[in-house]
Amino acid sequence: MIISALHLYQYQLPLDKLLPVGSQRIDVRRGLVLKVEAVDETGEMLTEQVEIAPLSGIDIDGNPLHGFSKESLTQVRDKLESLLELLVKKPIDNLLDIPGIEDLPSLSFGLSLLHAKLKGQLNGHTISLNADQRTIPLLYRNSDESINALHQRVSDLPADIHAAKVKVAQTSLEDEVQLIHQILAIRPDLKLRLDANRGFSLEQAIDFAACLPLAAIEYIEEPCQRPSDNVAFYQAIGMPWALDESLNDSMFQFTIQPGLTALVVKPMLIGSLEKLQKLQAKAEHAGVRFILSSSLEASLGIEALARLSQIMTPDEIPGLDTLTAFSSDLIVGSGKPRCQSWIDLTLIKSC
Repeated sequence: MIISALHLYQYQLPLDKLLPVGSQRIDVRRGLVLKVEAVDETGEMLTEQVEIAPLSGIDIDGNPLHGFSKESLTQVRDKLESLLELLVKKPIDNLLDIPGIEDLPSLSFGLSLLHAKLKGQLNGHTISLNADQRTIPLLYRNSDESINALHQRVSDLPADIHAAKVKVAQTSLEDEVQLIHQILAIRPDLKLRLDANRGFSLEQAIDFAACLPLAAIEYIEEPCQRPSDNVAFYQAIGMPWALDESLNDSMFQFTIQPGLTALVVKPMLIGSLEKLQKLQAKAEHAGVRFILSSSLEASLGIEALARLSQIMTPDEIPGLDTLTAFSSDLIVGSGKPRCQSWIDLTLIKSC
């Protein structure tokens, strides 16, 4: 299969409500869309597209986002602009053979995903990006909303939802302990995945966890500011923990540790599908769960992650519940009144 044309676009989507990036907040999501046209051996034309959106930029206070993508959107865009002319008229396997993009994980993931789409490796999985999508709801309180509004969102969760993710280490320990108990009082059947984003010291993490019903907590992601303290946290309190931000470190090497129960994997931050598959094999061999999660992608990226999760982790429910904050969809509809099409995007370059 030969690439006949490539088109690089940039998008900007305002958010209807703030989204948490660790302890920071964003009110707009920016990224790229790469569209490819290719011709197979029979002469049939195929068209596919992927969203490439590093989780970087600035928050609502004008501060750089930290702890997620190392690369900037500008770096990825510049690299892609330089690649288009090298890829056009070449076999699609060249998408997997580009030196130096390991330092740009979002680009590495995007190109490998594009290759997989063109090869039909994501076909055969019907995905509906609506309220019934198989995912874990994300619960957090916006700074400008009442606690009753959050309580209502918990009450409105469908009866067949039995797990939820809750952002913690955002406010005071007392308020967050109270919040967890309030959520469980409304829905005692829920199992909670807590996400601390390295927000607690070891002492704070222990104090926080000691006030929670252990049986209701599935695990807590990155509980300690120093990841080396996670084992001590587990030994003190017995709450299972998961890794998230640690996986983004280029020096990360998987090793089994006491209490480590899951890897919460954001492909846009990790890299190619091959790298994901190798990490998954190591984790599952050690009995550690491998759970796909979003990097706050728009609907085009979320739809691809949903398909990928059905293939890679059919027995795990992915963490993809972020589309409700978006003002409109991107190329792929999720039921919103507006969906940005190609004419709404900024064309950067075509070859």
